[in-house]
Amino acid sequence: MQYLISVIAGGAELTSPDDEAAIDVFNDRLPAEGHWVYANGLAAPSTATVIDGRDEKPVFTDGPYLESREHLAGFWIIETPNLDVALKLAAEGSKHCNWKVELRPFHSH
Repeated sequence: MQYLISVIAGGAELTSPDDEAAIDVFNDRLPAEGHWVYANGLAAPSTATVIDGRDEKPVFTDGPYLESREHLAGFWIIETPNLDVALKLAAEGSKHCNWKVELRPFHSH
């Protein structure tokens, strides 16, 4: 089953060099254990554009969808045999990046 681990940053602080090194260690481990699908960091929320294309003419709004102190800073997509393994990896990812994370499964079809 595939899961999304969303990294939740608590403000404008950047990842420290020590945290970056720890994230690299975690990222190297995921494919070695068969859990890697994809991962990446995201630019600052101020670079976001919200698009509402539900009407005839789309509306584009600069900035994040929600004004919040916390924001999505990056993510991992992992593959695991069960929720217990996914929870363990999410906890390890949180420790390595030094931020909270949210774990959510993808819809299974």
